[in-house]
Amino acid sequence: MTASPSRFEEDVQHVLRHEGGFVQHPRDPGGATKFGITRETLARAKKRPASINDVRRLSRKEAIAIYRQLYWDAVRADELPPGLDLATFDLAVNSGPTRAGKMLQAALGVEADGVVGPVTLGAARRADVPETIRRLTKARLGFLGRLATWPVFGLGWRRRVLAVEQEALRLALPPSSSSRTV
Repeated sequence: MTASPSRFEEDVQHVLRHEGGFVQHPRDPGGATKFGITRETLARAKKRPASINDVRRLSRKEAIAIYRQLYWDAVRADELPPGLDLATFDLAVNSGPTRAGKMLQAALGVEADGVVGPVTLGAARRADVPETIRRLTKARLGFLGRLATWPVFGLGWRRRVLAVEQEALRLALPPSSSSRTV
C-alpha cells in the first residue's frame, strides 16, 4: 500500500502544529530549534555549519524540505499504510529517524535495526495498523518518560504523542460503514 502523493503534505502540516517557532530552551539538549529543526540538523541539510541565527532565519518552506528529506524519506513513510506513516514520521521528527525505525520495527515484531527496508515495509502492509499505531504510541511514551528532561517537557510531549495517535488512528480506520445518511 503506497500513500498518495498528498499524504506528506497533510502529515507535515500535522507535525508543524506541534513544532513551533524559534526556541532556545536552556534545558533542551538539542539547543536552538525552529520548527523542531536543530542547528545540527540544519547543518546536515545545508552541508555546512549552521549558526543560531541560521536556525532563527529558517523558513517554513525550508523546514518542510528538511522534514521531507531527512525524516519522511528516511523512514520511507510514503510506503507505509495511512496513519502508520504519520505516527512514524512524527516520531522521526521528535526522536530521530533511526530510533523511529527501530521502534516501528519492534512494534511490528521484526528485527529492530533502524533501517526501514523491505522486511519492515512488508510487515507494515500485513499488520493490524491501528494496533501497531497503539503499540508505537506506548513505546514512544515509555521512551520519552525515561528521559531526564521528562519533568520539563513531558506534559507537552504526552499531549503531542496522544494527538498524533488520535490523528493516525483516524487515518488508519476506514469510515464507519454504519454511519447513516440523512
